[in-house]
Formats: sequence, structure tokens, C-alpha cells
Amino acid sequence: MTDLRYVNLTPDLAEQCAALELKAFPHSDPEDLFTAEGVRAYAEIFPEGFFVCLDDDRVVGQAAGIFLDFDFENHAHTLVELTGEHQCANHDPDGDWYYGTDIIVDPDYRRQGIGKTLYELRKDVVRRYGKKGIVAGGYMVGFGDRKDTMSAAEYIDRVVSGAIYDATLSFQLENGFEVRGVLEGYVQDEVTDGWHALIVWDNPDYDSPEDYDNPEDYDIHEEKESA
Repeated sequence: MTDLRYVNLTPDLAEQCAALELKAFPHSDPEDLFTAEGVRAYAEIFPEGFFVCLDDDRVVGQAAGIFLDFDFENHAHTLVELTGEHQCANHDPDGDWYYGTDIIVDPDYRRQGIGKTLYELRKDVVRRYGKKGIVAGGYMVGFGDRKDTMSAAEYIDRVVSGAIYDATLSFQLENGFEVRGVLEGYVQDEVTDGWHALIVWDNPDYDSPEDYDNPEDYDIHEEKESA
């Protein structure tokens, strides 16, 4: 099996990360996707929140996010307006939530546990920094085939109930996320028409901040390797 390693983002990985983004989302508006310039900006602003899976020197998976405050009572938003320029300009070190901006596994490397490991790395950073949890727009990969027969809300309800299996949203639910709403026009995507699920993972340790490790003592290079 392939030897994989997980690292925090560095500027030299920017071109590969941007290329993987285009490979994974060919139907999305490029303006909603990472560019190499945007990835380099992320590397300056919050590399601790951007995880990269490498096979030797090849980028085969990535997961990004920033800290911010989130208003659940007024949850309607688009990815760009909430996160700012390059999906990271609105990073607030004091924000209560880790907002997941992007998660991808190269299609050639699926079913090797990469996605699950990337989610665990996100949960780790939430625990280490004492945040309330993770918020994200959950992509519904199967909705495009059903959007002419049901609404996005109906589709989400069926996925949550188990009546429909969605390769992305169901996987997120299996990893401890809950659906807290429906997002219209989240991104420009001709397959889903921009509909996403608002998904949340609550940090179970949030009420015990004394249990958190010092984030500065953590080295991803030492702890995350996969065979």
C-alpha cells in the first residue's frame, strides 16, 4: 500500500494544491476555487489550518480551514463572502469556530483512508486551539442527478435518514457531522446549482479547556503518517 504522509501547508505546494482543486471540481466556477496565489496567501495567514497529504512529493489530498465566528441564527452565506479573499482573509485567531473551506482527495487515491485522516486532523486543531467545533458547507455530490425531482432540503433529509447514500455528505455524517441547515448559492456549480448542506461538528471537549494541549507544542510531521 502507498506510503502517505501529512504535513501543514508550505508555499512550495501551492501549484499542486491549486491543480488538485481544478481536478476535483471541474464543474465549479474557478473563482470559487483555490488558485496558487490563494494557497500561498493561506500559507502566510494560517498554515496550521491547512493540511496536505503527500505521496512522496505529490499532493494527493488537502483540507483547509480558518477560524471565525459564525451566526447560526442567520446562517445563509456564500463561501467567498464569509471567508474573504483567497478563502482565508477573514481568518480570526480568536474566532470560536474552525470553518472548513476545502477538502479534496485525488480520485486516484480514494479508499485509502485519506479523507478520514484529514477530518481527524481538523478535529485535532479544533481541540488544540480550544474551539467550539467545525462548520462547513457540505457538498452533495449526488444531488445533481436528483435536482429535477426533489428540492435540496428534501435530498438532505433523505440522506440524513439513510434513504439515499451520498458519497460526500453521507461520509461527513459518518464522521460525526450534523446537518444544521441548507445553503443556497453557496458556490457557482452547474451540477448542484450551488446548493450545499450546512454541516457542523461540535467539539466534545469544549467545556474542558484545561485539557487542551499547547498548540505550539504540536508537530504534525511527527504524528501523522499512514502506510
